[in-house]
Amino acid sequence: MPELAETCCFTGHREEKLPWRGNEADPRCRRLRQMLFDAVEAVYADGVRHYICGMANGCDLYFLEAVLALRARYPDVTVEAAIPFEGQADRWREPLRKRYVNLLRQCDYQTLVQRAYTSGCMMRRNRYMVDNSRVLIAAYNGSAGGTQKTLLYAMRRGLEIIELPIEE
Repeated sequence: MPELAETCCFTGHREEKLPWRGNEADPRCRRLRQMLFDAVEAVYADGVRHYICGMANGCDLYFLEAVLALRARYPDVTVEAAIPFEGQADRWREPLRKRYVNLLRQCDYQTLVQRAYTSGCMMRRNRYMVDNSRVLIAAYNGSAGGTQKTLLYAMRRGLEIIELPIEE
């Protein structure tokens, strides 16, 4: 596995917490996606070669798509899917589930945090990502929840944090 010094992970909101919900044609979504690409490119320039994604719907998948676009230009980039439990996308709507499966297939590594869902599995996944990274990119709107908890944990662990605002 790649070294901690060259690893970046991501946290961000699921689509239901985003002001545009699932409408990716919204200009605010397009701007966030561009900021994500710029951020993954910037940390690549700073030596990051391995990226870990938690595979949630919404911002996680935008992040993964940005990393895959980066990997198309720089073949030394590797991508890891940190999956909180088996069947993470089973209850998602069909187009989103297909997108998840397609993106998962493109990952170089898959880390299954635990087999069955429990109330703590998402945070366990988030701690795994932070514990194995030097940098955290966060798409964050200031609201309470898993993204905020992950940011606070990363701060306590001393990670470099790149926070990307979400426009309301």
